[in-house]
Amino acid sequence: MSASNHKKIHPKQAALLEQWLDSLWLEKGLSENSLSNYRRDIARFMEWLTTQNVKVVAVTRSQIYDYLAAQHSRGLSARTLSRHLSALRGFYLWLLDKQLITENPVAQIERPKLGRPLPATMTEAEVEALLAAPDVSEPLGLRDKTMLEVLYATGLRVSELVALHISQLDLRRGVVRVVGKGNKERLVPLGEEAVRWLEQYLLQAREQLPGAVPNGVLFHGPSGKPMTRQAFWYRIKRQAINAGISSDISPHTLRHAFATHLLNHGADLRVVQLLLGHSSVSTTQIYTHVATERLKHLHSQYHPRG
Repeated sequence: MSASNHKKIHPKQAALLEQWLDSLWLEKGLSENSLSNYRRDIARFMEWLTTQNVKVVAVTRSQIYDYLAAQHSRGLSARTLSRHLSALRGFYLWLLDKQLITENPVAQIERPKLGRPLPATMTEAEVEALLAAPDVSEPLGLRDKTMLEVLYATGLRVSELVALHISQLDLRRGVVRVVGKGNKERLVPLGEEAVRWLEQYLLQAREQLPGAVPNGVLFHGPSGKPMTRQAFWYRIKRQAINAGISSDISPHTLRHAFATHLLNHGADLRVVQLLLGHSSVSTTQIYTHVATERLKHLHSQYHPRG
């Protein structure tokens, strides 16, 4: 590997960087792309050291923190900072192994906490297409339609949905009593549309499906026991194909859509927390990021100066 032209870096430090990269190439067989990333990250660090008039072999732990803080102030994400720190850790371990330093300044520096990934969700148009996909003239299609309507109307976990008993429904009041994590109960509104499909399902489909027994299970499988989560996942995938939805969706995607769409339409975060059955509002707050991303997309798409 030939040395690159590193701007604003002392030739001796640039030579150290290339020697380290050569060792990575020889010992670990890293790809050119990986080596290029390491080169860029360490070169940026060395350029910063030049502005601080600090040699790479004389760096202190405090100066590593200062560098990371400077990069954070430039807008680098926690994920990018974590990658930078990983490069620095490898580089200084190599310097320590070569006895060019006596103490590793990166030791005991923890990686930045990465933000939780935004949950996958669906647009309102995609949800409408999915809800319209089942053939409700058949008992199986009517069951699928009802389960999808209930899931989107309530934001239940799939485990809560498939475990529902008829006794948990109060269709007159339009609510369902849900037993969630830790056996905590909550009342969740169903909405007029879900109530209508539940009534139709109970009258026209439930007793017609294989495995129907008078045990109170709302959505049963062929054995008469509650439908499994895997079986419902399969039914959703099938209906998504019928709806022409190409993105990979799951029962949990509808739960995310429920929360995101509520927030997009002005619902209070605490209300969404109660409906989802989250013990802490911090768990619910990730949906505000999803809603914000959607608003930013709409702004950039439609605003004259977006």
